[in-house]
Amino acid sequence: MTAPFAMSDGLSFGFAFLFGILFGLSLERSGLSDPRTLTGVFYLRDFAVPKVMFTAIVVASAGLYLLSDLGLLNLEQVYFIPTFFWPQLAGGALFGIGFVVSGYCPGTAVAGLASGRLDALVTLAGVGLGSLLFAMAYPAIEGFYLSSDRGIVTLQQLLGVNHWIVIVLLAVAAGGMFAVIEKLEKRTAPSQQGRDR
Repeated sequence: MTAPFAMSDGLSFGFAFLFGILFGLSLERSGLSDPRTLTGVFYLRDFAVPKVMFTAIVVASAGLYLLSDLGLLNLEQVYFIPTFFWPQLAGGALFGIGFVVSGYCPGTAVAGLASGRLDALVTLAGVGLGSLLFAMAYPAIEGFYLSSDRGIVTLQQLLGVNHWIVIVLLAVAAGGMFAVIEKLEKRTAPSQQGRDR
């Protein structure tokens, strides 16, 4: 299957640059460059992050597969990260610790820095230092880094079902999560107002 048109590298870079700016602007305008908003979910007082993330996952998944089904997008040309189960589990745990400690992920840290937050600069310096340390340690941990290689795996492949079934299940899960979040927000709202006073 071939896509109806192909973009040059220059045009692809231009679109990536434009969408990067729009993404950063969206993070800033929605308050997701504020570390208090980002860490609020861990204290059950602000659920903006899971709401945004689950919405983005469902919308992006539906959009990608709709474009593919209509013949407007060749999914074989879309890069999917291969699955290395244990290394990615360890990396996710480290990422989560860094998220809780700093209040940022790399994208929100860049948006925070653009809005003048010095703690975002410290976070990005930590990202740079961590990347350097990883590069230096890579020869010693290469065996673990490349272990449990599963290749490119998707949920529909694992379950052996059509991709739309997975997308519907994701949407249902997101709806259930939003319902739980709404109850938690109603429960925590009075105590949060008391603290604000």
